[in-house]
Amino acid sequence: MKAIMVMFDSLNRHFLPNYGNQWVKAPNFRRLADQAVTFDQAWIGSMPCMPARRELHTGRYNFLHRSWGPLEPFDDSAPDLLKNHGIYSHHVTDHQHYFEDGGATYHERYSSWEFARGQEGDPWKGQVGDPTVPDGSINRESPKARQDWVNRGYMRSESAQPQAQTFDAGLEFIQTNASEDHWFLQIETFDPHEPFFTQQAYKDLYPHKYDGPHFDWPPYARVDHPRDQVDHMRYEYAALVSMCDAHLGKILDAMDQHDLWDDTMLIVTTDHGFLLGEHNWWAKVIQPFYNEIARIPFFLWDPRCGRRGVRNDKLVQNIDVPATLLDYFGAPLPPDMQGIPLRDTVATDAPTREAILFGVMGGHVNCTDGHHVYMHPPTDSNQPLNQYTLMPTHMAERMPVNELQDMELADPFSFTKGVRTLKIPVPAESVRLRPESPMPKLLFDLHDDPLQEQPLTDEAIEQSMRMHIAHLMVANDAPTEQFERLGLTDELAVVSDST
Repeated sequence: MKAIMVMFDSLNRHFLPNYGNQWVKAPNFRRLADQAVTFDQAWIGSMPCMPARRELHTGRYNFLHRSWGPLEPFDDSAPDLLKNHGIYSHHVTDHQHYFEDGGATYHERYSSWEFARGQEGDPWKGQVGDPTVPDGSINRESPKARQDWVNRGYMRSESAQPQAQTFDAGLEFIQTNASEDHWFLQIETFDPHEPFFTQQAYKDLYPHKYDGPHFDWPPYARVDHPRDQVDHMRYEYAALVSMCDAHLGKILDAMDQHDLWDDTMLIVTTDHGFLLGEHNWWAKVIQPFYNEIARIPFFLWDPRCGRRGVRNDKLVQNIDVPATLLDYFGAPLPPDMQGIPLRDTVATDAPTREAILFGVMGGHVNCTDGHHVYMHPPTDSNQPLNQYTLMPTHMAERMPVNELQDMELADPFSFTKGVRTLKIPVPAESVRLRPESPMPKLLFDLHDDPLQEQPLTDEAIEQSMRMHIAHLMVANDAPTEQFERLGLTDELAVVSDST
């Protein structure tokens, strides 16, 4: 038995033909749909990049206890568990966040790994003098953007881009090991994450009139750009999606060439989506998390049942990926893993769960039952809020000492194996929320309003969704103060009484 996972970053499913798009050129995603089960109700868990990846290892939510950070000493990592079960795992990636302070413990969980340099301001090539930047380029003053322009100087062909090198490394592994057994390959590219840098051949797929400044890196902010700039950005993103599609096609070709469909699971997914002007916002970190961010593409081929070319409407999340892989290879699931093996739902459309949560540390806690999405905001103070961790980092740095002055030891959680963690207070002003106050609570009907343009007011549905949130938070051993921060202490009392 073998398995391959192809992981993209910031892939908006609305740009794929599998989910209704009629203009983006992505024939290999169409081809993938013919070979796999397409999930219509796949959702994010924890935002953004590394919180999502911790879930891909541990099979449980990250955002209720911690923000961005490494795997914890008490975490069960699926690649580690596979390794202990005699399954060789190999990780190829150009995702530079794995090699910053906030992601530094992930790659060593695999049997072997490869890293292609140069994405999004990765401090790769050294250049003291200023790089060449197009006149009027938007975002050119950003330090990360400066490094990105340095890096781009070394990527004058597609083969020199990190995505191409990542997929080539994955293809090399397949070529070398196709006749071997008991392996898992994770091919993970940072694309189509911003900046939307690709080669002219992909841009030529989307001819359009634009004579404005160079613009392929949207800000994390409201859209205040002219319509032609917004459209141009969407075409730049589409071009990068088409490049992703081309390299996905090479993996499908390799599956054909080596007759891997008979004994190799294939998973294709992303960590989250991306707003490209929808709801008048750019990017992914400003809440609430609309469908363009929260509802993700997800495809699964399981050779045990052989179902292909069908759609599935059961609720799934990336916390289900590690459980599915462990189950597929016959490895036991650790008790702390809360994801669900998807074998039965792929084979027979068996139900998965009534509802799921998604969110980001210190923000809304969101819930969907597949029919409605409810976005529950924090109280005005957004307090109390604490991080629980033994690995105190932010994205690319250790937590500064001033943030650690008031930390204390917390009692163990159910999943920390008896270990007490640091309890680090998080001031409200450090949490990045949407500017308006109070934060809105929002309820949407996914069937009648898939674009989420007409919020509902229905107290009965809202209360039902709040109870789903409370049950799921209790099941995940959420810190008690999270209920206070969210104004859900009454719901907590009901759940506690019922158990």
